[in-house]
Amino acid sequence: MTTAPADLARSPSGGFPELPAELAFDRPDEGDGASLWRIARDSQVLDLNSPYSYLLWCRDFAATSAVARDPGGRPVGFVSGYRRPEAPGTLFVWQVAVDEAVRGRGVAAAMLDGLSAREARRQGGLRCLETTIERGNTASERLFTSYAARHGASLRREVLFEPGHFPEGEAHATEVLHRITLPGS
Repeated sequence: MTTAPADLARSPSGGFPELPAELAFDRPDEGDGASLWRIARDSQVLDLNSPYSYLLWCRDFAATSAVARDPGGRPVGFVSGYRRPEAPGTLFVWQVAVDEAVRGRGVAAAMLDGLSAREARRQGGLRCLETTIERGNTASERLFTSYAARHGASLRREVLFEPGHFPEGEAHATEVLHRITLPGS
């Protein structure tokens, strides 16, 4: 069983966050790659991928990703994700970042909820959300813990990648997998 789209699409009065009124929820497009790279870079927390990878992401994974746009259409936040090929009912969230100008206004939570609702409407629905979070990234921990609580979902954590999994000379913290199983799954 999968979560019904209506279960993931409540309004703020139903307990789910919405973007601030001046922002719009959208899919990224190829022209957004440079902006997403900049937002990730400026976060000073995310692993920064190559600019080319953000361009490809906006082309190849736009359907499973989201952006928040300011009134001029410029991205001010994004969630990049993909459906796991071996588990198509699972959306893996790769990165979430919000421009400093709109941080602290619930933009990340609203994008995550909006993307979940959109994915729940797709064929096959949505059973699980996964992400990895480096130990010590309390903002991301709070974002995904509060998402699970809002949706009445279970949250399981386990180490996915240890520092030794990364290339030699690459200093990298442990990546902890957060698996959120939605009700009815």
